[in-house]
Amino acid sequence: MASPGTETHLTRKSSPALSAAEPTVLAVLFAISFSHLLNDTIQSLIPAIYPLLKTSFHLSFVQVGLITLAFQMTASILQPFVGLFTDRWPQPFSLACGMGLTLCGLTLLSRAWSFGIVVAAAALVGMGSSIFHPESSRVAHLASGGRHGLAQSIFQVGGNAGSSLGPLLAALIVVPYGQKSVLWFALPALLGIAVLSGVGRWYRSQLTQAKARPRPHVELPKITRRVWFALLVLGVLIFSKYFYLASLTNYYTFYLIQKFHLSVQGAQYHLFLFLFAVAVGTVIGGPVGDRYGRKLVIWVSILGVAPFTIALPHANLLWTGVLTVLIGLILASAFSAILVYAQELVPGKVGLVSGLFFGLAFGIAGIGSAVLGEVADRTSIAYVFHLCSFLPLIGLLTAFLPNIRLSAKNST
Repeated sequence: MASPGTETHLTRKSSPALSAAEPTVLAVLFAISFSHLLNDTIQSLIPAIYPLLKTSFHLSFVQVGLITLAFQMTASILQPFVGLFTDRWPQPFSLACGMGLTLCGLTLLSRAWSFGIVVAAAALVGMGSSIFHPESSRVAHLASGGRHGLAQSIFQVGGNAGSSLGPLLAALIVVPYGQKSVLWFALPALLGIAVLSGVGRWYRSQLTQAKARPRPHVELPKITRRVWFALLVLGVLIFSKYFYLASLTNYYTFYLIQKFHLSVQGAQYHLFLFLFAVAVGTVIGGPVGDRYGRKLVIWVSILGVAPFTIALPHANLLWTGVLTVLIGLILASAFSAILVYAQELVPGKVGLVSGLFFGLAFGIAGIGSAVLGEVADRTSIAYVFHLCSFLPLIGLLTAFLPNIRLSAKNST
């Protein structure tokens, strides 16, 4: 454990690679990133149409939070098990199957006639996400050619770009034409299934080649107490990031409508700007982490955003827009840095680590949405934003993370 002002290095041996000497496969990285864009565009429709659903089904803020909880919890609970299973038995075409489940949830959402059906549709979308994220993260790792931070950033930027498009498309399509127009988004889902089928064929060929090559036995390092403590710190940092993001992703439109009297469409445009800033910021974290270290990126992205989050509840409409863009840009780089850092701590378990951290992120976001909905019902949306503004100060715990020095490049 490192205290502030000291240097503690943790050396980790790399694990056997499926493609240790291979160059970065940009075509596969861009394909998986594009699929991530399509997947998360569909998923982000759910929070984007919350104002519409709240009015149509006469929902409380607690019920709005429960919709997110259903989506996030099915994703978070299943992802570690999916990752653990595919570490042992990789499933090249599970990516397309995951997108198929998302398509089923989307179709059900477009025809939902009650609150219970909306919750069931959200849960189906969450199940699709639980399959998509661990395996697609593994594919990004496999195609990285050793540039793991860059690969994760390319993969993540697709998802964040998709998350930003959801509110924009909801404002342009769903709000004017109603809940049934959600079915139009089946087209991107079908395109995603086609792209992921192609990625699955490449993945299958890599697995076949790996089986044909002799692989020397490499003993993976044991997980020490220091590593467990570092993983715990990373989990707390994930809590800080995603609990705060839950306030913006799920309740930012309500905040703008209540405080500044914006229309639903106007509020969704502001949400799009925030989420687009998140997508842009994602590109930075991976390459910077590859060059200067993951710990530096984690420091800056979580703790560095605190002055802006604390100022946000006191800002006027103009500065609210400016501050949320800055928050999105700075905070976005944290996840890819945390994920690759964790993969370096536990080499040889890419699927399990990816599933755990994606699952943790989804679970915290879901629980955060439900808890914040209850707080909003008892107090106000403005109080929720004031309360959450101090969460990034948890980034001070980054001081306790060890500095990792790898003996060789990590791999799958």
